Amino acid sequence: MGRRRKKSIPNVVITGMADKGKAVGRDDEGMVVFVEGAVPGDRLDVLGLRKKKGFWNGVPEKFIEYSPDRTDPRCKHFGNCGGCKWQNLTYEAQLRHKHKIVTDAFQRLAKVEVGETHDILGAEKVFNYRNKLTYSFTNLRWVPQEVLDSGVEVDFSNGLGFFRAGSFSKVVNIEQCHLQEDETNRIRNYVKEYALKNELTFHNPFKHEGFLRNIILRSNRKGEWMFIIVIYEENMEVISDLLESIDNEFQEINSCWYCVNPKMNDSIHDLEVKHFSGERYLSESLGDVQFNVGPKSFFQTNTFQAERLYESIREFADFDGHENVYDLYTGLGSIALFVAKHCKQVVGIEEIEAAIEDAKMNTQLNGIDNAVFYAGDVKNILTDEFANKHGKPDLLITDPPRAGMHEDVVKMLLKLEAPKIVYVSCNPATQARDIKLLDEKYRVKKIRPVDMFPHTNHVENVALLELKLDE
Repeated sequence: MGRRRKKSIPNVVITGMADKGKAVGRDDEGMVVFVEGAVPGDRLDVLGLRKKKGFWNGVPEKFIEYSPDRTDPRCKHFGNCGGCKWQNLTYEAQLRHKHKIVTDAFQRLAKVEVGETHDILGAEKVFNYRNKLTYSFTNLRWVPQEVLDSGVEVDFSNGLGFFRAGSFSKVVNIEQCHLQEDETNRIRNYVKEYALKNELTFHNPFKHEGFLRNIILRSNRKGEWMFIIVIYEENMEVISDLLESIDNEFQEINSCWYCVNPKMNDSIHDLEVKHFSGERYLSESLGDVQFNVGPKSFFQTNTFQAERLYESIREFADFDGHENVYDLYTGLGSIALFVAKHCKQVVGIEEIEAAIEDAKMNTQLNGIDNAVFYAGDVKNILTDEFANKHGKPDLLITDPPRAGMHEDVVKMLLKLEAPKIVYVSCNPATQARDIKLLDEKYRVKKIRPVDMFPHTNHVENVALLELKLDE
């Protein structure tokens, strides 16, 4: 097999954001080029690494003109870890380009008219906004090329941080992260030093060995923290010593857990998380609704923006108090419970059974008596029989995962003919695809993009669809 051909592509003008944090632009001949490390407004020569049908993927070769929207990133790890890809772009520019991502999806993919396009709802807090982070242990620490080239002696072992973008094995050792409140840095760095001092082994994903795998940190707006340690095997003497040390060192941690994960992947949603000390839940609120958030709860990771997102949903729904509401892909019922007191009834459906257990618990916590929940795949639960049992919906709220709604769900929505649909999406492309199908019976009255994750390429969008009257 021959070597993959590279090509120098001159004078590429970067015009926007693309998936996975890449920049996108065109060369003088109109060829689409995706570039790592550039920002909208840059003009540069690109080293094309891989050509696919109709476009190139590449990296900067030489900058000709820098974007006026460039700014200095706050994080010392920027460009190395797989987190914030757009810290080098002003937040105003980020919002502008995210807004364009949404409007382009409706124009080019959905190809439907939009009645009103609201301004993107930017975050008031652009750093330290996450309430949950997962860090990974590794004995194969990733080291930047400039450090390797410097000639200094490099220790590749024992890091704790985030995976390098595009890698399942190389972890960037993080000293300071700006995604969560600063306690996250004190706790993470303490755990690493404790592990080194006590000669605990770090995970090796190739040999599938090493005692320490992950730590998960959750927090609430009261300043309370939950600590979860994920280990390869159950050794209670070592676990107890570590968690007792955490308890003694950090008074703000009021909930400690551990999980044994001998699997090949890091997911713990199918594993038991065992309580060690403190409270079993963190308490959080969205509006006037209280939530008990557990170690495996599916809760919005940006509490501040989630509240504003849900207010947009409620605004678009324009409740009169008599609506029968279906909430699809309800998670732990956060949207359903947020709107429950504004409608007659809300019925939630969610595939993950543990999330539905949380939803039912939080329903009781808030004394809500007009919300019911079902566990199962939406395409299997949402049937004619289901609608006959719960009544035709006056409003349907749907907040599917990035893949969007299954085609069978879209067909059922067309059959149900709810007068209004509020479609919430974390992926404007799949939202546009689904809305193109719904265009058979629905028109898009208004949309509002919402920035849930500053400094990333991700953007949420709320769309209000209304059933077309006979035309």
